[in-house]
Amino acid sequence: MGTIRGLNQALIAVDLQNDFCPGGALAVPEGDRAILVVNRLSRSFQHIVYTQDWHPADHLSFASSHPGKKAYETVDLAYGRQILWPTHCVQGTRGAEFHPEADVQSGTLIIRKGFHRAIDSYSTFFENDQRTATGLAGYLRDRGIDTVYLAGLATDFCVLWSALDAHRLGFRVFVVEDACRGIDLNGSLAAALNEMDRAGVNRVQSAEIIESR
Repeated sequence: MGTIRGLNQALIAVDLQNDFCPGGALAVPEGDRAILVVNRLSRSFQHIVYTQDWHPADHLSFASSHPGKKAYETVDLAYGRQILWPTHCVQGTRGAEFHPEADVQSGTLIIRKGFHRAIDSYSTFFENDQRTATGLAGYLRDRGIDTVYLAGLATDFCVLWSALDAHRLGFRVFVVEDACRGIDLNGSLAAALNEMDRAGVNRVQSAEIIESR
């Protein structure tokens, strides 16, 4: 599938952080390999947004905040069912830093998410209550951007939720499959891809974008 040239496009690189890469607290398998693809892609875009998970140490999405609970169990929070995660991407820690191979200097904006203690944030557009906005949609619209390409970590959580929100907000959405990696928690990767397809989110490979520029 071809792409449209011009300034109306943005690349959104999701959570390319140490804790989501091998050796990190919530490592996505081969997460570091996605970074190399994102770096190549970044040369084809003038608008590049990097997002950064940025949790307080007592965030309610952490299993450690719920005595007796273990990682990957669920609890009901004010906004609905929440998976409990290992403590990760705590503000000011090495785990929250961008991976050293990520070309963050190419970015035009960094969006931090998940810093409200009581609300997790998968999507780059809204926190998990689906009401608290990150400000990304306004940033894109103010620059005339109507098409977004999503890459990064993880396909089945933050990339998925970002893609669905972007589509719901009226953006044309492409997920760059080889520039993403998934956690695949109990079949969540296949379910995420099916959900994207049902919603009308486009899936492409990085070579299709690079070759069209």
